Amino acid sequence: MAEDKLKMAADVCSYVNEDEHRIQLEICVPGVKKQAINLKIRDDSYSLFAPRDDFDYVSAAAFCCPVDSKKAKASYKDGMLKVTVPLRDPMEGAHVVKIH
Repeated sequence: MAEDKLKMAADVCSYVNEDEHRIQLEICVPGVKKQAINLKIRDDSYSLFAPRDDFDYVSAAAFCCPVDSKKAKASYKDGMLKVTVPLRDPMEGAHVVKIH
């Protein structure tokens, strides 16, 4: 029977870059192969699973405001996963009310 590996919280720094109208995530996951990283982003949250030989990094959190998850970009170098996600226009999808 396979033994479950220990899960460790990934060290995450998340912040809003107001100048670029984006949310930035900087996630420290040293020792993980780029191809093994499983990052899923929704318009309101993200989930990360990054396995190593000895344990798995995990993280999940909600964003402070809606993002455009389909335009997310990520890069990985020297154990640091950097993710940039544009903020969604708060009026996107709003209905125009006809004034009588």
